[in-house]
Amino acid sequence: MLTGKQKRYLRAEAHHLTPIFQVGKGGVSENMIKQISDALEARELLKVSVLQNCEEDRDEVAQSLSEGAEAELVQVIGNTIVLYKESRENKKLNLPK
Repeated sequence: MLTGKQKRYLRAEAHHLTPIFQVGKGGVSENMIKQISDALEARELLKVSVLQNCEEDRDEVAQSLSEGAEAELVQVIGNTIVLYKESRENKKLNLPK
């Protein structure tokens, strides 16, 4: 569980990132969750864009992605979701205590 200070730090770090995944008409699939989990291992922090033709609510998409990838949901703003998962091998971010 992230503290408020840690979430604020991660939001600032994610500000300059561009979304590398898009959730569209098909919604969230097992393959997408696997790819996001792999990307989180490599990057630790990433953005996911929810397209307008997505039939699921963006909050439901954020919940299912964070649970499926076992990641922390940092923020849902507009149609963009920010996810964080500490990497086992490629640790790049040092969270404040």
